[in-house]
Amino acid sequence: MKKMILLTMLMLSSAALINKTAAQVKVSLNVNIGSQPVWGPVGYDYVQYYYMPDINVYYYVPTAQFVYFEAGHWIFASSLPVRYRNYDLYRGYKVVINQPKAYVYNSTHKTTYVKYRGYYGKQVVIRDSKDPKYVTVNRSHANNHGNGHDKHNR
Repeated sequence: MKKMILLTMLMLSSAALINKTAAQVKVSLNVNIGSQPVWGPVGYDYVQYYYMPDINVYYYVPTAQFVYFEAGHWIFASSLPVRYRNYDLYRGYKVVINQPKAYVYNSTHKTTYVKYRGYYGKQVVIRDSKDPKYVTVNRSHANNHGNGHDKHNR
């Protein structure tokens, strides 16, 4: 009887340990603060792409590559093409886009963010995040700028 009780307790403790370990493994945190370039907007703990409306170019943060359209194809490169050699990455407006293969939606991005071409004012820190930790910032943005959808008073 003692063996049966010990065996049952051992099985229950093993099951609890396995469940605890499985729960710990399932928790993941997407943070890429250290890999974001110094010229990018601040305040984001995770960024996939920056879109630069001035030059219609993306920057893919995880691989530190610029993504631009050339000769009918999307090119991934560690530097901007020569035609943009005078573009100031620190000054130009950047839109944070967290969606896979953001460049596939380029026509939408060009239309949506055309109003930021040539805009060099202060950039909004956190825009339209669905993350609850940014709710206060988003409400403030919505109250100050109309509907909260990337509008900026110039």
